[in-house]
Amino acid sequence: MRKSLVILVLSLVVFTLAVTGASAAQLKAAMVTDVGGLGDQSFNDAAYRGLQQAQKELLMDIAVVESGMMTDYEPNLMSLVEQDYDLTWAVGFLMADALDNVAQMYPESKFGIIDMVVPQPNVLSVTFKEHEGSFLAGAFAALWSKTGTVGYIGGMDTFLIQKFEAGFVAGAKAVNPDVNVLVAYTGAFDDPGKGKELAMTQFSQGADIIYHASGACGLGVIEAAKEKNLYAIGVDSDQSHLAPENVVASMIKRVDVGVYAGAEALYNGTFAGGHIELGLAEEGVGLAFSPAVEIPASITAALDTYRAQILSGELVVPDKPTR
Repeated sequence: MRKSLVILVLSLVVFTLAVTGASAAQLKAAMVTDVGGLGDQSFNDAAYRGLQQAQKELLMDIAVVESGMMTDYEPNLMSLVEQDYDLTWAVGFLMADALDNVAQMYPESKFGIIDMVVPQPNVLSVTFKEHEGSFLAGAFAALWSKTGTVGYIGGMDTFLIQKFEAGFVAGAKAVNPDVNVLVAYTGAFDDPGKGKELAMTQFSQGADIIYHASGACGLGVIEAAKEKNLYAIGVDSDQSHLAPENVVASMIKRVDVGVYAGAEALYNGTFAGGHIELGLAEEGVGLAFSPAVEIPASITAALDTYRAQILSGELVVPDKPTR
């Protein structure tokens, strides 16, 4: 009888594991990176963290397809749909046209996109108020700078990356109307060498701290800051671990929150197309400091004041640069 009881218990355990495994396997989420790819320590890696969270907490099967060039976007998205992924993320505004096409080709499939609105009923679009977080980065740069000259290096000169510039310049000017803000664009998101070249130029022109919004190009910006023993402000992810003494702050953009939110809605059966925008109020953007650097209380207090003014509506941050 005891032997029969043991067999029964073991059978129940096996059955439970089988059902759990089958249930977990029912939901699959994937993402297509932009050309920066995984390992950028920034935008794509942030999206992947959201996918990994869905794997860990929601037991989803996940996959990543990296894009070598922009012509890869549409076939990469289609390949994941053909593999029966329940939710496919297009990570980056450059994929908007490709996703728009694929979403119409597969109206029963579910998609998400970061940084652009694709008005299809089966697409969840997640955008951010990058200008709000960048305002704090600009204010910090002006407060931190000893030379009165700060730098901004963007990737491709598009409406989205201009939002980072607009907020950064506005924040720096709010602190010091006479601050000299140097602005340059790499024209890409996957060229660390170009990022380093532009950063070296700005440092030679008197900048002692540079903010980048340039994907993997920013790795070159940070390398330049290390070589010159000067400072950088990271973007999207906390990049202080790349150079704890030099990357004194990072403008956090919670791409992972957006990706996980879509996966969670899928898991709960509430996924719907539409548009959500995350700013300071939603904790979608913000500023993080390197744990290796002591930030003066006067600076954090000033930033807290600016943040409160933005949240109250007293301070409206521009999202377009004045050139």
